[in-house]
Amino acid sequence: MTVAASSNWFVWAILSAVFAALTAILAKLGLAGVDADMATLVRTVVILVVLAAFVKATGKWTNPFELSPRTWTFLVLSGLATGASWVCYFRALKMGNASQVAPVDKLSVVLVVLFAVMFLGERPSVREWGGVAMIAGGVLMLAIKR
Repeated sequence: MTVAASSNWFVWAILSAVFAALTAILAKLGLAGVDADMATLVRTVVILVVLAAFVKATGKWTNPFELSPRTWTFLVLSGLATGASWVCYFRALKMGNASQVAPVDKLSVVLVVLFAVMFLGERPSVREWGGVAMIAGGVLMLAIKR
């Protein structure tokens, strides 16, 4: 794998972080005067339309019924987890400050590492565990008001 190809994931991850940050700010602004669950529904419909158009435009559409049952199971479970996350996130944003809700949401980074160890057999190094601990500490510092 080339350096450019191996670092490509990092570019996408940075873009994901930028868009996630914009999501929090734009959602907080958009939640004024609307129920959090209704706002989540509107956001979900927009995502569905945009992703369908993107998949079609890039020629990546395939018959979803040709996917294996195992793939369907995990994608459906992932979709349910995503939906639950979005409902909880929008409700938290409706009630709290974006500058506190978003960092707490990033505890998902810590949980991903723990779940990856438990379910995927991944083994982070001592250095990586130190980073996870710093993320957890940073979340607590940002989320707890004095």
